[in-house]
Amino acid sequence: MIRRRVFLRAVHPLFFGNLFMMKELKATVLAALLLLCLGCSGRKEPVDYVNPYMGNISHLLVPTYPTVHLPNAMMRVYPERADYTGDRVKGLPMIVTSHRGKSAFNLSFTQGPASEARKVYKYHYDLEQVRPYEYSVYFEEEEVSADFAPSRHSAIYELRFEASGTPSLVFNTDQGSLNWEDGAVKGFQTIDGRTNVYLYAVLSEPVQACRIETSGKGNYLVLTLPDNCRTVSVRYGVSFIDVAQAEANLQAEIPAFDLKKTAAEGRRIWNETLGKIRIEGMDETQKTVFYTSLYRTCERMVCISEGDRYFSAFDGKVHQDERPFYTDDWVWDTYRAAHPLRMLIEPVKESDMIYSFERMSEQLEPHWMPTFPEVTGDSRRMNSNHGVAIVADAMAKGLQGFDAAALYRYCKAGITEKTLAPWSGVKGGGLTAYYWENGYIPALREGQEETCAEVHPFERRQPVAVSLGTAYDQWCLGVLAHSLGLEEDAARFDEGSLNYRKIWNSDTRFFHPRDDRGAFLEPFDYVRSGGIGARNAYDENNGWIYRWDVQHNVADLVSLMGGPEAFVCELDRMFDMPLGASKFDFYSQLPDHTGNVGQFSMANEPSFHIPYLYNYAGTPWKTQKRIRTLLDLWYRNDLMGVPGDEDGGGMSAFVVFSMLGFYPVTPGLPVYNIGSPVFRRARIDLGDGKTFEVLARNYAPGRKYIQSARLNGEALDRCWFTHEELMRGGSLELTMGDKPRKDWGVSVPPPSFVMKP
Repeated sequence: MIRRRVFLRAVHPLFFGNLFMMKELKATVLAALLLLCLGCSGRKEPVDYVNPYMGNISHLLVPTYPTVHLPNAMMRVYPERADYTGDRVKGLPMIVTSHRGKSAFNLSFTQGPASEARKVYKYHYDLEQVRPYEYSVYFEEEEVSADFAPSRHSAIYELRFEASGTPSLVFNTDQGSLNWEDGAVKGFQTIDGRTNVYLYAVLSEPVQACRIETSGKGNYLVLTLPDNCRTVSVRYGVSFIDVAQAEANLQAEIPAFDLKKTAAEGRRIWNETLGKIRIEGMDETQKTVFYTSLYRTCERMVCISEGDRYFSAFDGKVHQDERPFYTDDWVWDTYRAAHPLRMLIEPVKESDMIYSFERMSEQLEPHWMPTFPEVTGDSRRMNSNHGVAIVADAMAKGLQGFDAAALYRYCKAGITEKTLAPWSGVKGGGLTAYYWENGYIPALREGQEETCAEVHPFERRQPVAVSLGTAYDQWCLGVLAHSLGLEEDAARFDEGSLNYRKIWNSDTRFFHPRDDRGAFLEPFDYVRSGGIGARNAYDENNGWIYRWDVQHNVADLVSLMGGPEAFVCELDRMFDMPLGASKFDFYSQLPDHTGNVGQFSMANEPSFHIPYLYNYAGTPWKTQKRIRTLLDLWYRNDLMGVPGDEDGGGMSAFVVFSMLGFYPVTPGLPVYNIGSPVFRRARIDLGDGKTFEVLARNYAPGRKYIQSARLNGEALDRCWFTHEELMRGGSLELTMGDKPRKDWGVSVPPPSFVMKP
């Protein structure tokens, strides 16, 4: 509003002095002028709320990076530095091929004798600005400014030299070769020993001289520009196929030296993507947290199709396919919320991603569903095989566009044939056979030597985490088997989904590691035992977090805990219990277990569903309280505004869902738990002209408790709704208050898979 007044005053002497005396001026002309004024009001679009710096300083481990890219695009870069506290960057990146990886190729510059140019420079920087679609920076010592804008497989840099001296550009690769040929930079870099990324780059200015120097396993290319050159642009394309395809990608996407046009197109695409969810509310900071989190969910998976071809590291071949091929996904993190979110706002893209998993599995030998597919193939990280959860969730929600029967075979093989040991892709051995015979992974006693070759020497067995995760995976297999009419398989996996009971200690009411004779390990401390990352028992988190890791059968977990009252009491106790040690001691052992509220860890993915579990035990108001408190505590618009590792959208998707006011506790079960909406209104574009709105009546930022609810105009007295109800379109109206209404939503708990023992 202030900017609008300033604008009107500015134009007043020229236009408005006599405007209102001109009675013959038509009202339509006046309206047009006023609309022009309103257009200058500075109203923000969704991308303007994105703050790529949010979380750039980590609480303990890895920060977020201010990534510049188009949604799910192959071309992505960020300044190469340890984190935001660093005052120097390593040249200018050209493409980052893996999440949190270093760049392939690097562009540096120098002013002075070309003979002094070396491979990579580190520059002090200032006046840096990062937006999702563009990057600009000033190097104050060299007096050089740089701007960048990406497309999907190509990008453009523009450098401006202010100081005297002959400018040179330095292109480098540390695992490959670069050459100056036919007026272009051409070359490749090997990024894992068998996957290459190819480069084709052209300059806006003539090259006066070229020098190539060998460095280690790569080389660098020095291109000297004319003495009077003060501005140079570099357009370049990349490819995983060959240099010719890199050139074709460039010509198709950025045919001219026009950085502003490229950035404008990037801005349009980001607004189109982020605009699939529109929010209204009084708190501008919360809008920034929301849209920044939504932007983070768009980094992965990455489409690596180039025209109608793509290179697959899963079989080392170039494939022809008109349908997009996606990879780069850390499934242990993203199955929980990132994939379910995409099913709502971009179902076609999600279908293409699941179809890509089908193709990866076909190309792999053996044909196992990937767990951590990357540009370089499947890295088989973390524990369990939760790709099956993505497929089961898609099937349960009616998504189409892939072969469900084939995916079921690949998921089943990946779970029943591959080792269950974490961080390994070998066939199952003795440890895995023990699970299929006894229903749990046996733990080693303190000092007992590991004898199973399938076990990773550092990651260890993670016996409780793997046992719980595999029980959930079997439930997901059962969902798929039922949908395909494979009732014999379904019965087998339904029964196996109850294997979490095999490690339940009814005396302590915790999931407790057992040895190969069936005895619980004693003595045992659910906070401290398990070694580094608790890997001798759990994984990255302690026993308090894995106590709730039964996403598929919460009703049974409530029963095991002693009923709703005991269940709620233990949830409360977790949030209230202190670390039990100094922060130094606690985090030295559990560095991933950050973002603490008591023993709860907001910083690690197995915790995300826990605050919603109050809904299953008759106290939805406590879910509402916890969710809003956790969001306010740990997700903020500042440099430390993310509590833990953001593994490519997994953590941010939790924020998006929770700020909207609902969350998918059980991927594979088409149900959403209601939490507490942060905004007055949130409008989700479901496609085909349908929308779903969450409306907070009696809205104010501090009013977090639901007093009553209506779904599509009908009174709602349950703290959940189905995917089918959401996809019909309509609205969820929640009347909010500043004090809890403890009897709302308690009549019917959220559905849960229940099977009699």
